[in-house]
Amino acid sequence: MDVTEALKTRRTIRGYKPDPVPDHIIREVIDLARLAPSNSNTQPWHLAVVSGDARQRLEQAIFDHMNAGNKPNPAFPPGGAGLWGQYKDRQYACAFRYYDSLGIKREDKKARGLTALRNWQFFGAPHAAFLSMPKTMNRANAIDLGIFLQSVMLLFTERGIACCAQGALAAFPDPVRQIAKIPEDNAIMCGISFGYEDPAAPANTARMDREPLETVASFTT
Repeated sequence: MDVTEALKTRRTIRGYKPDPVPDHIIREVIDLARLAPSNSNTQPWHLAVVSGDARQRLEQAIFDHMNAGNKPNPAFPPGGAGLWGQYKDRQYACAFRYYDSLGIKREDKKARGLTALRNWQFFGAPHAAFLSMPKTMNRANAIDLGIFLQSVMLLFTERGIACCAQGALAAFPDPVRQIAKIPEDNAIMCGISFGYEDPAAPANTARMDREPLETVASFTT
């Protein structure tokens, strides 16, 4: 598989088989992704992977934290903050297409809310990872994390491993820090659930559109 095929093949997956990804493959992917470029070679990223029993304990810890009445407290503004116009429209279209794949009506707020909780169940994936950078850094440094994250996702795709990048996994950092090995001076930017796709999962039938070239780029000669 070349890069072009990986880009065309990769999709956000929200339904997984329980089979774990072999540890040596996970390590190989991250080892290759660390070759990604960064501003002045600062390499501000850190990826904390949680698997096996730790992953189960983390899911329970997050739900215990939520059920105790704790509200989301991400270190950085969530991706939905500040959206307007066509960007908000695209966000809604993505959400409704996802809900449609699950047979959930747009007006069924209760079912939509329960579906949102699957974020913190990692959509059934056997692995979760948390991407962080020093809390003193700013938006420009987050570009480096995006390049690193894309590298991880494409490398997973090349190996037949599915994944889902999730801003929601930054919402409750306290229970995550209790289990995941995150550097003390770092703040979580986002998370990623990964494993092997369950083709029978209805959520995986959703397909998201992309804007045409003329919308996303301009050319001057």
